[in-house]
Amino acid sequence: MKFKLVLIAGMTAFLAACASTPPQTTTEAPTQEPPRTTRTETPGPVDQGPVPGTEAHFVATAGDRVFYDLDRSTLTSAGRETLRRQADWLNAYQGVNILIAGNCDERGTREYNLALGARRANAARDYLVSLGVSPSRIQTVSYGKERPSCRESGERCWSLNRNATTMISGGVTG
Repeated sequence: MKFKLVLIAGMTAFLAACASTPPQTTTEAPTQEPPRTTRTETPGPVDQGPVPGTEAHFVATAGDRVFYDLDRSTLTSAGRETLRRQADWLNAYQGVNILIAGNCDERGTREYNLALGARRANAARDYLVSLGVSPSRIQTVSYGKERPSCRESGERCWSLNRNATTMISGGVTG
């Protein structure tokens, strides 16, 4: 009989161990969303363009290229207007020096284009000097057809390569 009692107690303990407890249901307090706040974005810095006195400012304000007709070094009216803006800028920034590079399209011999490029650079320099820019602030160079800005063939591209390009060479303020 003792054995039966021990067996029944053991079975009861075994069954109790296997039984699962029902899940407890708890009532949670409703979660409150944090109060919504409107966030005002502070505007970022406003782009005010290039820093005055820099080459980027020069290009944006005055333009850096004067274009020429085929086999010519005579300034066009558009070229003179660009050079007037360049002179105004250069007269405002007296400490800045420039280099004017004369360029040609791919037609013609190397020697011919180097000479034509020099005439174009000198024509631009002479006009700037006539507008009050000190000649000591201006250097010139001719690249002829050696440094084209457009590498395709055809009149549209060739007309872009016939130019005098003005670059800041010293005294930049920023």
